[in-house]
Amino acid sequence: MTSPRHEDQERPAGADRLFALQRRERLMGHLRLHGSVRVRDLALDLSVSELTIRRDIAALAGRGLLTRVHGGATLPSALEQEPVRRRRLATPTFTIGMVVPSLDFYWPHIVSGVRNAAAARGVNVQLRGSSYDQAEDRRQIVRLTESGQVQGLLLAPNLEGPGRDEMIDWIGKLPVPVVFVERKTPEWTPTPHQLEWVCTDHATGLEMAVRHLHALGHRDIGLVLSKGSPTSAHLAVGWHRACAELGLSDAFLIRESVALGVRGHRRIIGDILEGCRRSRITALIVHSDPDALSVVQYLTEQGIRVPDDMALVSYDDEVAHLADPAFTAVRPPKALVGRTAVEMMLARLLEGSGRPAQRTLILPELMIRSSSLPATPHSLPVPPPRRQRRETV
Repeated sequence: MTSPRHEDQERPAGADRLFALQRRERLMGHLRLHGSVRVRDLALDLSVSELTIRRDIAALAGRGLLTRVHGGATLPSALEQEPVRRRRLATPTFTIGMVVPSLDFYWPHIVSGVRNAAAARGVNVQLRGSSYDQAEDRRQIVRLTESGQVQGLLLAPNLEGPGRDEMIDWIGKLPVPVVFVERKTPEWTPTPHQLEWVCTDHATGLEMAVRHLHALGHRDIGLVLSKGSPTSAHLAVGWHRACAELGLSDAFLIRESVALGVRGHRRIIGDILEGCRRSRITALIVHSDPDALSVVQYLTEQGIRVPDDMALVSYDDEVAHLADPAFTAVRPPKALVGRTAVEMMLARLLEGSGRPAQRTLILPELMIRSSSLPATPHSLPVPPPRRQRRETV
């Protein structure tokens, strides 16, 4: 058998350069998305040796595009740049405030993306946690603006309920520019300038899940949405759109929280399961991972096998890979959302109010695992590549 090293030696030189370029583009794309890469994981993903990946990392590090660390690479940090280079760049030093509704589930990845992007550009971040409560959102925003230390704000306020328009109007009149993170405003807002935002395209993410199950032969699919989550409304849009385009019934849509810590979750899941039997549901999409884990645990206790008796796709991909079987999951690009928010804010701060406003949707990924796959896999659909859609207002 020819060793990988000999294969490298036998390839034409032009092919080597082409393949190296493709590998390094994939490497940088993964790095921009996640903030770091591991040699072992990338070697498996690209089907090359770890030595090849180390050489790619060394070449990119030599060009200042990444920073080598033990076992992998990270995005470069402004702290590593030489003082002379920092002076030559002459980039103003900004401090950005950030208010997020939670510091545990979902949001740490976005905060990490913000911090990595900010550090690479010499920007400071002041983080505040809130609690999905408009009064607390206002309290934290006021603390940041009255300190006089921040030049811009990244915000994820509660925009649900009757106080939404008043909240948006108040934020639009703040003395510093604002970029919403994972929050969308109405198409028109009566503010001095149209507010900017960057969001995951959750509706298309849900459509990915429906189309994946449809391609595997499922025609009776159900959706369980986490009650009270701001994401649920966007997921419902994708659900109705996908079902209409594929000719599927969209009637089985349940809005309930069924995670293990929710009181009465077993009774609720039992009712959902009874509804599945009546509607002959063969596949469920569950938002989010903790709810999906609770559903599968109950199904297992009832002798219902996943995926043989019930296929399942979860939404969020926080802990989906830890389940047994591992969940097929829609993965929002959390770190990339955070990085894009920083880039939008810096563009606003550097270019001023004359710059056209931007609103950006970023597609999630479909991570295909065991929970949706039949015993003998058919030819699986290839999920669409990630792309950004920018809307200039």
